[in-house]
Amino acid sequence: MASRLQVEYTKNIRKRLFERFKYKSIMEVPRLEKIVLNVGMGDGHSNVNALNAAVEELTTITGQRAVKTVAKKSISNFKIRDGYDVGCRVTLRKDHMYEFLDRLINISLPRVRDFKGLPPKSFDNFGNYNFALKEQIIFPEIDFDKVENIHGMNITIVTTAKNKDEAKALLEEFKMPFRE
Repeated sequence: MASRLQVEYTKNIRKRLFERFKYKSIMEVPRLEKIVLNVGMGDGHSNVNALNAAVEELTTITGQRAVKTVAKKSISNFKIRDGYDVGCRVTLRKDHMYEFLDRLINISLPRVRDFKGLPPKSFDNFGNYNFALKEQIIFPEIDFDKVENIHGMNITIVTTAKNKDEAKALLEEFKMPFRE
């Protein structure tokens, strides 16, 4: 069964964007491609328990198994060698992606303390949106009592939009809370 946001996109949002940008074909209308959640922990190689906890928390948040990320090259200033575990990530597509975005917009972001909205200038030139969260405890799936370390995460929303304006219009149609 399709999620609520996915149904809203196919029934209403796609038509509004089609009329707004005057595309020639309905297939030109931008859509969500994937959402990538990334947790970077530079001390992951020395603090294995914290990294495993981050993997479990990310798995709990997304409902999909997180994968450890490995350093590609050595950086002596950060005491990181090639092959060290330095974080974890999850890539969400299709139904999982829409479910996560729905929970993020309607449940998790309103729980952020002193939330004034997401930065509207975090789009790249290819229609992707990046933002960071400072705490993983804003997600209702995380049990606050079991959390040992509070860490942040980076969330990337990849769209098929050709530029910033189309991508911003798409996310605004999904009711993404941008700053004024």
